[in-house]
Amino acid sequence: MTSLEVPAIPLRELTTLRTGAAPARMLDATTSAELVAALQEVWARGEDWFVLGGGSNLFVGDEPFDGAVVRILSTGVEELPSPHEGRIRLRVQAGHGWDDLVAYTVARGYAGIEAMSGIPGTVGAAPVQNVGAYGQEIQETLVEVELVDEESDGPVVVPAAELGLGFRTSVLKHHYGASPQRRAVIVSVTLDLAVTGDAGRVIHGDQLRRALGLEGFEPVPLEWVRSRILQTRAAKGMLLDEDDADTHSAGSFFQNAIVSEHFARTLPPECPRWPVEPDLDTVTVIPLDSYVGLAPRAERPDGMVKVSSAWLIENSGIRKGFRLPRSRAAISTKHALALTNRGGASAAELSELARFIQGRVHAEFGLLLQPEPVLVGVEL
Repeated sequence: MTSLEVPAIPLRELTTLRTGAAPARMLDATTSAELVAALQEVWARGEDWFVLGGGSNLFVGDEPFDGAVVRILSTGVEELPSPHEGRIRLRVQAGHGWDDLVAYTVARGYAGIEAMSGIPGTVGAAPVQNVGAYGQEIQETLVEVELVDEESDGPVVVPAAELGLGFRTSVLKHHYGASPQRRAVIVSVTLDLAVTGDAGRVIHGDQLRRALGLEGFEPVPLEWVRSRILQTRAAKGMLLDEDDADTHSAGSFFQNAIVSEHFARTLPPECPRWPVEPDLDTVTVIPLDSYVGLAPRAERPDGMVKVSSAWLIENSGIRKGFRLPRSRAAISTKHALALTNRGGASAAELSELARFIQGRVHAEFGLLLQPEPVLVGVEL
């Protein structure tokens, strides 16, 4: 056992879906240097591997993982000057809790990620799937990431523009049935945020305004925005609570589907849909060495819309709280997109429920829902 290796813990104790046996090996990295060392050791041994942060976007199979799991436990926030007036940069270690970071920024009057309050997981995982909520996404404030892969001697800095950030995706994400375009691990993340202090900010994005119930355009305190978002997420069972089985999930198990406008017209008109376009209540961060005097125009992808997968599930005849006979897995009673472990459910039970939902939606609407969590040792 190396200095970083620890007794392996069953993954059902470390993931919010509560599935998975103990892996063959486990290494804990509490600093960025330890993270790099742990990964280099694993790569030198030629082992199968994956990294584990908060375990909130991971669905692990029942059979023990025959490889190494590297737990990212590094924390810390470093404040840096921004080249943009009225803004500040934060360099954050990958293992830092995402919501802990949001609380940190709100308390100091740093705006740009407050609508993503309550999202579980770690900062290092956030760019991998371009986390977002209520029209706000991390790509709006992300400057760069520090990452390491098998081809590099150590960490390298990669600008956000090279990460292929899109709707819940990046070149780093392991999509179901496919390998990531770049298999690398984030060591730290740098964000560029607006300094608003106690003045708050004017909210322009329609999706966030609807979620907050805003009518006018007066500045609102960041603390108020965070409080309202946390209340909304709690009502949907999207805040982790040991005593509430509706929160024992990976959040939204299926992605809201991105489809062509032509296909969307085949769906019932009552199905909620939104144009795929950026929230214009954003600040685009452009590296100074590539700035030529003009900001890039935000353009909507031609002919694509996002449709509500929760609506599709419920209108295929599956209601909140649904479970298959004798199964310990069920849809949340609060949110149709969340598959939950009601106590001791196996990965096989959750997979069976997921496949049933996919089949019903596909039969009814001709659309195959795609899972959002990273699947390890699981087939749908």
